[in-house]
Amino acid sequence: MAVKILIVTGDAAESLEVLYPYQRLREEGYEVHIAAPQVKKLRFVVHDFEDGFDTYTEKPGYTWPADLAFTDVVTEDYAALVVPGGRAPEYLRNDPEVRRILAAFAEADKPIAQICHGPLITAAAGGLAGRRVTAYPALELDMKAAGAEFEDSETVVDGTLVSARAWPDHSRWMREFLTVLRGKAPVA
Repeated sequence: MAVKILIVTGDAAESLEVLYPYQRLREEGYEVHIAAPQVKKLRFVVHDFEDGFDTYTEKPGYTWPADLAFTDVVTEDYAALVVPGGRAPEYLRNDPEVRRILAAFAEADKPIAQICHGPLITAAAGGLAGRRVTAYPALELDMKAAGAEFEDSETVVDGTLVSARAWPDHSRWMREFLTVLRGKAPVA
């Protein structure tokens, strides 16, 4: 039986931050499911950095189907969790079901990979207090308000919590996450 990994996301998630870990984890032999507020075709976005802009820009991205709704997630069925960024975490953190999912993974000390704005969800679920994290740099104050020690670096590993700033940090983020994941839930 394949080891299952869960990705929690929604509309306006950053395309690369959903699809890169999805494909990379499948390549390693894990079974990956995407959960969202409801089962539907999700519409992702592309965030990019352009000269002359004070912040990132946003354009329409890929679409991808959600496999299951947050309410249908049985956390015990999954070995690890991925929390992508984009704008989706800004509204998903208000969903009690996604907070239930995050809290269950954190309490069970299962591996969690979070990137960009994804830590907003982990913070809302109470999973960052006393932890070292990175996130999109504009979230430094949010991370500190959640009780985390913020580090502006490519990737931060704190036990089973692996965080990164944004999609340019993918390679190191997934390399570090896979190291943690193989230790906790190796592919048979």
